[in-house]
Amino acid sequence: MGGSTLPGKGSAAKRHRQSRERRMRNRIRRSSILTAKKNFLKAVRDKDSAEAESRYQTVVKLIDTAAGKGVYHQNTAARKKSRLNKVLKQLKQGSEA
Repeated sequence: MGGSTLPGKGSAAKRHRQSRERRMRNRIRRSSILTAKKNFLKAVRDKDSAEAESRYQTVVKLIDTAAGKGVYHQNTAARKKSRLNKVLKQLKQGSEA
């Protein structure tokens, strides 16, 4: 029912190669963002405000870069940054009290 999985034309083969490479690059970018986010949240759990601030800057830079390259839509990137910023603000308010 499915037919052949190999591309029938050279241009289709090239397109398949390009999409596969792009998919791998995007996966790497998303993975690095998730790792940075995990490190940020760990600093928040440890209540280390200075470390959390540093990790937050790293995550935001990675998210902005990914959005610029089309991995994330601009609104998705803004939403992710907003949620992380909310966590950071709660940590700062908690340390002030």
